[in-house]
Amino acid sequence: MTTEAPASGPPLARQRQQFIVDAVARHGGIRVAEVVEALGVSEMTVRRDINELVGQGLVERVHGGAVAPSTAAAEPLFTTKAGQHEAAKAAIGRRAAARVRPGDALLLTAGSTTLAVARALVDLEHLGTLTVLTNSLPAAQVLHEAAERAHDEGRPAATVVLTGGERTRSDALVGPVAVDALRSLRVEWAFLGAHGADAERGLMSPNLAEAQTNAAMVAAARVAVAVVDATKWGVPGLRTFCSLDDLAVLVTDAPPPPTAAAALESHDVVLDLAQE
Repeated sequence: MTTEAPASGPPLARQRQQFIVDAVARHGGIRVAEVVEALGVSEMTVRRDINELVGQGLVERVHGGAVAPSTAAAEPLFTTKAGQHEAAKAAIGRRAAARVRPGDALLLTAGSTTLAVARALVDLEHLGTLTVLTNSLPAAQVLHEAAERAHDEGRPAATVVLTGGERTRSDALVGPVAVDALRSLRVEWAFLGAHGADAERGLMSPNLAEAQTNAAMVAAARVAVAVVDATKWGVPGLRTFCSLDDLAVLVTDAPPPPTAAAALESHDVVLDLAQE
């Protein structure tokens, strides 16, 4: 993330808060650590500024930072999500893809973090042995291009299957067609992105049809793996599609809040931290 800091000298509270608001407007969110590094102030100062902005309704506080205000039913464009926390998502994608073994069949939900998983799958030596089913148009395109290169070079190519369905703002294919396609499937892995995550409600989506489609992916997989960056904790979603009871692994970039960490442990969810 590139964000222009105020002019030299200790920034005033008004300048710090405007810096945070501008960053959230441009990128959808900002981490406390990023503000600390850019402005040379303490974490306590940044957290106090975020609390004041929350009180004014200008941002929402999430674990480790602040994001743009939203409602449970607000669905962002894929292009908006894709530009947020790219390094963290790439690290999560590599960590998640490393779990996939030769010959596996797997599901990818839509989302910018699952797109990072797709990109990491392309780098696997055994990509050509995999079967990847997805309702993500961007992920399918990345994998299709890799398969075409493999064909041109005389190498084995992955099998890439789209579910079909109605396209959403987040470039997902959802609805009855997608759900019907998923009901007869049995695969090893489901890699799940999420709009929001909560210690009690699990993984959530603002789109009812997408939540239903994602739930069908969870039901089709032996192992459900959440791939979410740390800013997703506390972000609301309209409907839960994967409870902690159904989740086996969480791949993320920073430790979740204490309440969430305790809930994950009590449900025997494996916490896998990725390094940028």
